[in-house]
Amino acid sequence: MNKKWSLLFAVATLVVFSIAGCQKPVPGPEPEPEPVDLERFKTSYDVPGDRIFEVRPQVTIHLANPNAVAAPAKIQVKISTDTGTAVTTVEKSMEIAASGTEDVTFTTDTDLEPGFYKAQCYVNSLSVGSFTFGVSPFEIVSSPDKQPDFDQFWQDAKDQLASIDMDATLREVESKSTAQQKVYLVEMKSVPDGLEGEPVIIHGYYLEPQDNSGKKYPVLIHFFGYDDQKPGKLSCPSGSSAPIFAEFYLSTRGQMINNRTADKRGDGFPEDYVNTYGDWFAFNFGNRDGYYYRGAFMDCVQAVRFMATRPTSDMNNIFAEGSSQGGAFSYAAAALSDYPFRAIAPCVAFLGDFADYFKIVSWPGDTAKKNKGSMTDEQMYAFLSYFDTKNLATRISCAVIACSGLVDGTCPPHTNIAPFNNLQTPESDKEYYFYPKMGHEIPAGWSNKWGSFFNAHMQ
Repeated sequence: MNKKWSLLFAVATLVVFSIAGCQKPVPGPEPEPEPVDLERFKTSYDVPGDRIFEVRPQVTIHLANPNAVAAPAKIQVKISTDTGTAVTTVEKSMEIAASGTEDVTFTTDTDLEPGFYKAQCYVNSLSVGSFTFGVSPFEIVSSPDKQPDFDQFWQDAKDQLASIDMDATLREVESKSTAQQKVYLVEMKSVPDGLEGEPVIIHGYYLEPQDNSGKKYPVLIHFFGYDDQKPGKLSCPSGSSAPIFAEFYLSTRGQMINNRTADKRGDGFPEDYVNTYGDWFAFNFGNRDGYYYRGAFMDCVQAVRFMATRPTSDMNNIFAEGSSQGGAFSYAAAALSDYPFRAIAPCVAFLGDFADYFKIVSWPGDTAKKNKGSMTDEQMYAFLSYFDTKNLATRISCAVIACSGLVDGTCPPHTNIAPFNNLQTPESDKEYYFYPKMGHEIPAGWSNKWGSFFNAHMQ
């Protein structure tokens, strides 16, 4: 290469390297910001009233962002039936300002069918609570499934009871009596556990007003809930200084008084009474003529017949109250008694709408299935239909005040509303109360409610 071309090549190379040295470097991707650890939202929710709606539920989720920066919130309300079948999910996404609060109200996009439902609330996939609600519960259809011989079955049972000498004996519990009302331990006979056999002996506490004027008193019968398999102390009621009713506290076969040794009763008598039935719901399960509740329902009828023998009883004014199993007994007594009732007050009632009942909670369905033997489900429900309160309710036209807890895991609201919706009672003589946060229990003030209701329906 000659000097001229060598010089030109050197100059060109110098220019290229100079230009390259002056160029800015090509920028790379921006670094990701350091992640911020966000605190969980503080949440609560409100559901209006008694959580009973006409067609669509409503819930307001309260959100509080504890962070110093805005944070995203995805709120979901998942709704399912009381049997666990998913119905719908409603959701909203938003950003909550730093240290901000937000109230978000939800409802469904469409009307819900009459029934009871569970709503589960989530914020950013974390559960913030759940609640049970009802939609038009008085429009729930729990169709009676009476067998063709339902009425004849119970007439035969009543005829059997009528053939038995009640042979009632009364012993005064002096420590509980007052000058105005004596208290007695009553012993009497009821139907055997089947179509044949010896009558069953049952007991109760009877409170009789002491009035030499010949005054008649309204009759009030108290029915008990399912007894404890390991029974504790059982109190004996005390007489009143100003009685309003002639009262009877019935213990059906194998329960309460009939399931207590002397040291566990408050009446002071020395006899021990022992339960020979085991688990009452399972006793003779599948044998309708020997089943526990055939006999127990006849015990309830016998209690009414006993009160008719007493001189102070006004049999034109008969009332009954009870909770759980006692609620079922209230329905049974009103449906099967020879004497018309004025009013009953079943609270969180047992033994209702079995086919749906067993889908909602485990007991007593698990007991039934363990004891059904070779029966099909169809045969089992046909057997249970004789003792179902929704079927008994079709024979009742007296006034009724009833209640249930929306979170009752023993006698859920669906099984409580079933007999109520099948009553023949005029709408003006029916009252129902829902307690949105109550389980299987008696609500505070319940005795005041049914007391006022009974007084209003007294003849």
